[in-house]
Amino acid sequence: MKITTIAVLLLAVSVTAHAQMSDQAFKNVRLLKGIPVDQFMATMGFFSASLGETCTDCHSAESGGSWARYADDNPRKETARRMIGMMNAINKTYFGGRREITCYSCHRGVERPDVTPGLAELYGPPQVKEPDELREPAARRGASADQILDRYIQAAGGADRLSKLASFAAQGTYQGYQDEKYPVDVFVRAAPDEISTVIHTSSGDSTTTFDGHAGWIAGPATERPVPLIELTGGDLTGARLDGSLWFPAQIKQALMSWRAAGAAKIDGREMQMVQGSSDGRYPVNLYFDSKSGLLARLVRYSDSPVGLSPTQIDYADYRDVAGVEMPFRIMVTWLDGKSTTQFTEIRANAPIDAARFEKPAGH
Repeated sequence: MKITTIAVLLLAVSVTAHAQMSDQAFKNVRLLKGIPVDQFMATMGFFSASLGETCTDCHSAESGGSWARYADDNPRKETARRMIGMMNAINKTYFGGRREITCYSCHRGVERPDVTPGLAELYGPPQVKEPDELREPAARRGASADQILDRYIQAAGGADRLSKLASFAAQGTYQGYQDEKYPVDVFVRAAPDEISTVIHTSSGDSTTTFDGHAGWIAGPATERPVPLIELTGGDLTGARLDGSLWFPAQIKQALMSWRAAGAAKIDGREMQMVQGSSDGRYPVNLYFDSKSGLLARLVRYSDSPVGLSPTQIDYADYRDVAGVEMPFRIMVTWLDGKSTTQFTEIRANAPIDAARFEKPAGH
């Protein structure tokens, strides 16, 4: 397990070294230089979520129709640069350089931080916070992580049937936040973990690919500021995990530092929560339905210069495919987007051309 984790980290470092950097891809980058494009975009998403605003709120109305106009300066961008400097200075001066303060610490989804306590929040029901740290293992009163994972393997079809699942191809529809539905094809192959998602939009195909070692996002120039983005760091590790978790027999090898983290609820349903980690630093939170034993939700994190970016994946509408229970509805939520994929067909052990997992061409 440790050898696998070290190999993943070395691959991530190698990919980062060859990835396009923010100041190579964009103009007028002053503070966030020398970081991969995917981390730069994640930082923009962190700003958006922290302030509860859209991209054009901080850039300009004109930037909505021209990627080049995102480089234009305006008072809000200057304010953002000062805020980054202030945040870094606070962390350096008072916390020894540790990232204890982020944009979200003060803004909490609003443009101007609140300065007066709100009574409704004070006396209202407390919000359940998603753990972004590895918890101490739960007391041995309940099931262990191994027992929960074993029950999931059994609920998904049993070790024997799951061992025979080597690939699948799926078709259905993809719908982004406040967007129309588009046809989607998903191809997944185990050993090594490979996954390719192709969304057929009206502007052209948008493709996310992981070939077992490296990953990319490619799409039409009208849809993305950079036609081809190389995945690095937590995004790369997340792509690997997303591929491997389609094969329940591999779940124990997908992560390390497994621990039972207690009971939880999702939409009123009782869950058993388990944590694992790909790097020993940040958790991957998995929620298993206490009644069915099946995986209901996954929350993973990727790092950025200003804070952790969570990605939540909900699995629903399980159906039998060649004796294996597979989710036909996948809902993904991240800091600046949401999507729902609804499959109409999943074909187990379908032959898949290796070219499906090669680096896509930028559009």
